[in-house]
Amino acid sequence: MTGKRSGNQGIKPARPEGIESVEALFLREEGKVDDCFQERYQDLGSDSIDSRVFTSRHYCSQEYKLMWSKVWQMACREEELPRVGSHYVYEIGRHSFLIIRGEDDTLRAFYNSCLHRGRKLKTSQGCSKEIRCPFHAYTWRLDGELKHIPAQWDFCHIKEEQMTLPQIRLATWQGFVFINMDPDCAPLEEYLGEITEHFERWRLDECSKVVHVRKRIPCNWKVAMEAFMEAYHSQATHPQILSFSADANSQYDILGDHVSRAIHPMGVQSEFLPKNSVSQQQILDTLTRGSGRVVSEHEHQLEEGQAARDVMARMSRDNFSKEDGHNYERATNAEMLDAIVYNVFPNFSPWGGYVPNIVYRWLPDGEDPDSCYMDVMVLKRNNKDAERVPPVPLHSLEEDEKWSDAEELGALGPIFDQDMGNMPFVQSGMHAAKEKKIELANFQEVRIRHTHKVLDMYMQGWQEQDDS
Repeated sequence: MTGKRSGNQGIKPARPEGIESVEALFLREEGKVDDCFQERYQDLGSDSIDSRVFTSRHYCSQEYKLMWSKVWQMACREEELPRVGSHYVYEIGRHSFLIIRGEDDTLRAFYNSCLHRGRKLKTSQGCSKEIRCPFHAYTWRLDGELKHIPAQWDFCHIKEEQMTLPQIRLATWQGFVFINMDPDCAPLEEYLGEITEHFERWRLDECSKVVHVRKRIPCNWKVAMEAFMEAYHSQATHPQILSFSADANSQYDILGDHVSRAIHPMGVQSEFLPKNSVSQQQILDTLTRGSGRVVSEHEHQLEEGQAARDVMARMSRDNFSKEDGHNYERATNAEMLDAIVYNVFPNFSPWGGYVPNIVYRWLPDGEDPDSCYMDVMVLKRNNKDAERVPPVPLHSLEEDEKWSDAEELGALGPIFDQDMGNMPFVQSGMHAAKEKKIELANFQEVRIRHTHKVLDMYMQGWQEQDDS
């Protein structure tokens, strides 16, 4: 992956003088610039966004019809379906799907509805030898073929071939299971584009889910998602990270019709602080004590001329190698330290690199435009000399619980709580606004612009209705 750089480097954003780009930072680090990290900014204009896409109940309803029914959605992890008969229920809005591993070891996704009276066939994760409806005991084999109808003599009007459970499209990538309701959809790899090559190096399929926390948030799912698509809010919302996390230096890339990315360097002070106001030793001390990115039980004194990023990356390589037995010598500083955050439209966000990989997902809460669910997962590489770690169960937070009450999130919990201090008020503020529009930065919020550009493509034809 490290080597020659292609000529397609995108448009260079107009950064203020003195703000170093991510590529320039990487070039200073032994000249290692991976091809996949090249800057791919696009100028998407300066148009306002109609705020009713966040607040309108009618728009929320139309999203299910025009968008959710047409896109690839990450439903679960493959390790959550480890054996024949393992099943997982994925739900979005009124839709419910049963994902199950068949006797041929193939994963299939069915509409989670009995063909007799419509009862949900399964309501939770588990393992079964067959698919049996709890209402009247209609039974199907694991491949969806009808097995048994009680008192079949009373259903002579039904042909057996009509009773096969209907399926939807299913595909896997990097250990994630995706579904798509559209039978004519493009293949998942085509939908994902070039990031399939990016993640080949990081192999999330060799990881296990060690954290999974969900919380209901009083805002639209896009409001919640967009809070994690830019670093522009750090100086106001997360001032404690400014001494070791770049914000204005971040790189924002458009990688295809459905994919964007941000790279937020760690071990670099924010441009909102006076230049050189934080020493390299201070950066190292802050990161190792409370950032959650690099953990060390000992104090480390930098030698003259040493950069905190170089030392932290070396510490991470050593720590992770001792922990899981993998060799990280060829991993770049960025892959060991930085927040390399991809977004796959509409609602899936996996982190790249080799640190324990964070994964976000945002789901609408029925047809309520003012509510959503946010999932935070953490994937960790399995020890190469040990058995695979089983995935942890979902930890759903109660309404009165904070993210920081989920101890497994560590340093992430308080960060998310700071974000929660904005989201409900963004939602209520848009309802209260005189002008039903929001404004976005051209560079630092370009990934949000991209999301709405793609959303508009799917939502063509929705009939506008003033229900705000």
